[in-house]
Amino acid sequence: MPQRETGVEERFVDAAPGVRLWTEQRGPADAPPLLLVMGAQATGVGWPEPLVDALAARHRVIRYDHRDTGRSTWSFEDRPYRIADLADDVSAVLDGLGVARAHLVGMSLGGMLVQMVLADHPERLLSATLMGTCALSTAPYTRPDGGTVPVAELPGIAPEVLEMWARPVADHGEQAEIERRVEHWRVLAGDRLPFDAAYYRALERRVVAHTGHYRPGTAHGRADDGGMLRTEELARNEVPTLVLSGPAEPVFPPPHPQHLAQAIRGAEVVEIPGMGHALPPEVHRPLAEAILAHTGAAHGAATGAR
Repeated sequence: MPQRETGVEERFVDAAPGVRLWTEQRGPADAPPLLLVMGAQATGVGWPEPLVDALAARHRVIRYDHRDTGRSTWSFEDRPYRIADLADDVSAVLDGLGVARAHLVGMSLGGMLVQMVLADHPERLLSATLMGTCALSTAPYTRPDGGTVPVAELPGIAPEVLEMWARPVADHGEQAEIERRVEHWRVLAGDRLPFDAAYYRALERRVVAHTGHYRPGTAHGRADDGGMLRTEELARNEVPTLVLSGPAEPVFPPPHPQHLAQAIRGAEVVEIPGMGHALPPEVHRPLAEAILAHTGAAHGAATGAR
């Protein structure tokens, strides 16, 4: 039997003219590919190492830096782009690494990008996993009692998050910027699990070291978000889809996960106890278990269908 290569490989791929994206691959080279898609202004190293390692036990795990994050091209100021272009980047990463189909896992904005790929290029997905995001659908939410709620009336972003996002960001040096980001994580993490400031401080130091500077990015919040709805396409979905629900989620609080599962045909919901809009150590194991159970079942179904 040939030896399975399990090393870590970094590579740049060309996503568009003048745009290069940093990628990392980890795990057995011949294992089913799993692509991690992070949220707005977040680098690929925002995916916690223990979670990546747990997934790499069964997958060739790929993570990457969005445009205007990490080591990828920072180009928005000279060449503004759309959120839809970030969705195209997902396919570009797969193409650049020679991957025909992959399991996709998306968080926050990454979950929206995965939905767009799910709708537009379902042939590229083995499965989809979504967390900390909302449905790109105008279909109303159906409550357990049978009543319906228009999308516009679903719970909004928590006031403390909006207040944090509204604050001007001034340059007071690297350490001050790291502390600002730690406080941001404190608000995003929710109130169900203990907040470990040292954990997030170490995370942001890794992000700064990876990026090479501490300048905060703002491009994704300014990018054109038109044309993102995929109501009809998601309602026809045939790709195995899992929605991970965080009960302490302050950005897209319940019942957004339940609405997401209703909007995407065949999707299922699994709750991750205590999870908010962050990935602290307490959620790494349940996240890995839920994702691996889902990708394993999707692989089994695909194999059995042949």
